[in-house]
Amino acid sequence: MATPHTLPRLRPAQALDCGIPVDSQYFDDARFAAIPAVGGAVVLARFELPSQYCGVLEYFSQFTDAWSRDNSAVETPDLIWQILADRQPVSPYHQMTTILNPWGFGSFQFSLRLPESSAVELTVRRIGSASPVTRVGGRLVGRYWYNAAFGGAA
Repeated sequence: MATPHTLPRLRPAQALDCGIPVDSQYFDDARFAAIPAVGGAVVLARFELPSQYCGVLEYFSQFTDAWSRDNSAVETPDLIWQILADRQPVSPYHQMTTILNPWGFGSFQFSLRLPESSAVELTVRRIGSASPVTRVGGRLVGRYWYNAAFGGAA
């Protein structure tokens, strides 16, 4: 005798684990700084997700004074640009030695999921002294929202 076949109950699919509600908030942080000494690093943009909040990074921008004088100066071999989440490198943006998203131009949008309650940073570290760069800048833009998995309204 055949046994009836039953399908398992599936949970509804969501784009991200806790979804992006229509009332999500935006973050946008940018800074400029003198280039650090060889071996040093500087934080150019930073945003800390509140406790029990989810988020996505959607854009970043990079700036050097050398690039502002000559738009072909996109290679920065003496500088390592990194996007970090909770001080951990975020792939594929963890060892950039070029300006991928120049300041003042629209960059390509992406959706990089941020860990709940994390701090995201754009940093630059100087590894050499041959570069004509003396000033750097960076910008991070994204969205964040309360994770309803914690219950109640924010």
